[in-house]
Amino acid sequence: QVQLVESGGGLVQAGGSLRLSCAASGSILSINDMGWYRQAPGKLREWVARITKDGTTNYADSVKGRFTISRDNAKNTVYLQMNSLKPEDTAVYYCKGRIWTPLPGRWDDYWGQGTQVTVSS
Repeated sequence: QVQLVESGGGLVQAGGSLRLSCAASGSILSINDMGWYRQAPGKLREWVARITKDGTTNYADSVKGRFTISRDNAKNTVYLQMNSLKPEDTAVYYCKGRIWTPLPGRWDDYWGQGTQVTVSS
């Protein structure tokens, strides 16, 4: 059983900052890529950022230069530092991890439950 739990969402004014965290726990042998996605009301879920196990990062164009993804492999935790927030960043933010578990002994994608980020103008 694997759980990903996000935290750090909230309400912030435009131009402000928030830091999201996502901690993975359970029967984890290894975590490969971790990433953040978001879903605004009435829109499809979109990819935001990704980080590999060795720390290589990629970002969606809409957040490049404003958001920073990082991870602590010892804590099985991924972070998303969000600066210069805009109202269009308002969404539920989800983390995803590519995780190897002993049963069934393969890589699977696991998702967190989401955390709300609201940016007021």
